[in-house]
Formats: sequence, structure tokens, C-alpha cells
Amino acid sequence: MTVLNVEVDAREAGFDAARLQRIDAHFARYVDDGRLPGWLIEVSRAGRIVHLSTYGWRDVEAQAPLTPDTLFRIYSMTKPITAVAAMMLYEQGAFELKDPVSRWIPAFADIRVYRSGPALKPVTEPVREPVRIWHLLTHTAGLTYGFHHTHPVDALYRAAGFEWGMPPDLDLAACCDVWAGLPLLFQPGAEWNYSVASDVLGRVIEVISGLTLDRFFTERIFQPLGMTDTRFWVTGEDRARLAALYSPQPDTGRAVRNDALDRFAGPQPRCCPGGDGLVSTAADYHRFAQMLLRGGELDGVRLLSPRTVRYMTQNHLPGGADLERLGRPLFAETTFDGAGFGLGFSVMLNPAANKVLCSPGEFAWGGAASTAFWVDPAEEITVLLFTQLFPSSTYSLRPQLRQLVYQALVD
Repeated sequence: MTVLNVEVDAREAGFDAARLQRIDAHFARYVDDGRLPGWLIEVSRAGRIVHLSTYGWRDVEAQAPLTPDTLFRIYSMTKPITAVAAMMLYEQGAFELKDPVSRWIPAFADIRVYRSGPALKPVTEPVREPVRIWHLLTHTAGLTYGFHHTHPVDALYRAAGFEWGMPPDLDLAACCDVWAGLPLLFQPGAEWNYSVASDVLGRVIEVISGLTLDRFFTERIFQPLGMTDTRFWVTGEDRARLAALYSPQPDTGRAVRNDALDRFAGPQPRCCPGGDGLVSTAADYHRFAQMLLRGGELDGVRLLSPRTVRYMTQNHLPGGADLERLGRPLFAETTFDGAGFGLGFSVMLNPAANKVLCSPGEFAWGGAASTAFWVDPAEEITVLLFTQLFPSSTYSLRPQLRQLVYQALVD
């Protein structure tokens, strides 16, 4: 187990120490008034941790404090790991980005597209081009999530047992076959919609590699990087380190325990999804972020080439559009003006349009329990926010953290 520690003086790293303390003072109020159970925030520059703080509780009811070794459900922060895994296979020549997904998942050969009508009787049409690997990496495949509640196809996903999680009797291969039997929201490549695309990509990784996704992650990414606490399920003594999950009470906004959605503190699941399945620690995800900042290498272990990482963190949306223009109604606590999407990450194109202090070229993503990370190559900064409040759209935690980190950078 790796535990984080501050590694460099704030002034040496180009930060004002007093201004960094504004981060803790601001976010402490969320715990003090009951809106968050607790949090961990980590800021590093040029590979060295300059700010590390924890506040509040891992488990409010048990009065167990949140500590640096706490395990968190990272939900969609699984997606960048799946994207890295896929691009590792890409670098081996296993596929081309334009390859149709049906090459590895035959059920996608006959997929259709929603045109009109209610969920009970949708009218569909054939796809004009196949769903391709790059569509999965960019969420432009036309797939969706049942939890969106904005479209008749979302209702079809819920009816099939897909809202927050997978039916317990299905493995990843079976899930993909079900999704392929449901209509797409739009023609592949036409729009952006947050979806099970990363889960489908995880199945492609399984077929190509001959390994289950959890084995591929462990053998090819986690063990080489020393990410010893990142996994798809939590057992034994480690359950005591797993933070409880909370949601806001509708009338007061106070965080109340939400055990109903907790699918992680149990036995090995039948399906290990590439979109939202992992539990991790701040120390582990810090190593993953550092690998990305260093162009695919960390401590002598290279997962990707620098050019591949730069390629992944360009905007790949059709026509160079941003998410606000190309995306279906979005799910986050902020707008996506000026933000594009690469191969597994959001990519900041225009901070002025986004109205949040940050750098062009920053790439990032977050999870449904309000976790988040970003990598800023221009300033050599990585930042982690770990908490357990579901859903992530409850408060503007991520943009607030950005403005507080960058106001403290004074070099």
C-alpha cells in the first residue's frame, strides 16, 4: 500500500502556501454544514506533491475519519484507464481506430438507430456506417445510459435492467449483446452522448487480449505502475477502508447514507465494466495521473508512447466542436462550452469560453460520486479530488477546485 505525502515546499513549486490553504478553508465548509461526508484533495507539480489535505469522515455514522489510504468508488474515472488499456493494444497493432466494433462483437453488425416513437414501439432505421472503435473512445457511438432519463432509448436500457449498474446474472459479453440489440440514439459519429461505450470498449479489450478486463488491468497496468489498491471489488479487511456512499437529502441538502447503490463492498462481480467499475485510492490514481503527465511512463515503466498520449488528449469531436455544441443534454454541474473530448478524456480547448480558470490542453474526467482529476501539461500540474457524494452534479465542486488551485499558482 502506497500512502501520499507532501514532497515539495509550496514556494519551490511555484505556489503561494497561504493561497493553497484557501482550498481547505473553502471545502471544509461543505463538511461542516453537512453537505459532504469528507474529502481528500491532492495537488502536484512536476511530479512532486505540493498540497495534500483530508477533512471529515470516511464513514459519518461510525465517526471513522477520512484518511489518505481510504478506498473510494471512482465510477467513471475508470473510463480513462480503459482508454489507456485500449491504446496499449492499439500500439501493438491489434486494431485501427476506424475498425468496426462488430469485428470483435458480432452482435454490433446488425445494430439499428432510433428514428421516432415511444419506448414501447420505437421506429428505427439502419446505420449508415458501423460503430467504430473511435466512436467508443469518444462517446459518439450513439449508445446511452439508462440513468439519463431524457430519451425513449434510455427507457429501453432501464427496461433491460441497466440504470445504475448491470444485471447481476450477465457478464460483460452478455451486456454488450443486449446493448447491440437496442437502438442507437443517433447515427454513429453524428453527436456526443455519455454512455456505456467504455464498457463495450472493455469487451473489445477482452476479446483481443484473451484476458478478462480485471486481469488485463491488473497485469498490464496496475501491477506495472504499483497501483496496488485499485480493483473491481473489495474484500476482507479492506472493507474497513472503503468510504461509505452518500447522497443529498432533497429538502435539506445534507449528505445521507446511500447503501442502496453500493455494489462494490461484496464478492467478485460477474461483470467488470470498463465504464464505472473500479475502486481506488488517491495514491494509486496519483500514479496513473503522473504516468499521463510524463507522456505514458512512470518510474521506468512505459505503458504508452508520448505521441500516443498527445494524440489521445487532442479534441477528436467531429468538426472540432465542443461538448456543449455536439453533446446531448449534459449531466454535469457546469457547462461544457470550450471543452472538447479526446480518446477517453475531456480536453480544455478554450478556458475563456468555459468561464473557469485553467489551461488550454488540460485533460480530465470525474466520477459519479463527485471524484475528479485533471492533468495540466502546460503547468505540469495534476490534481485529485476524492469524496463520495452521489450524484456528482449536486454541487460545483470541480470548477471551484480549479479556480482555487490556479489562484494559488504564482510563479
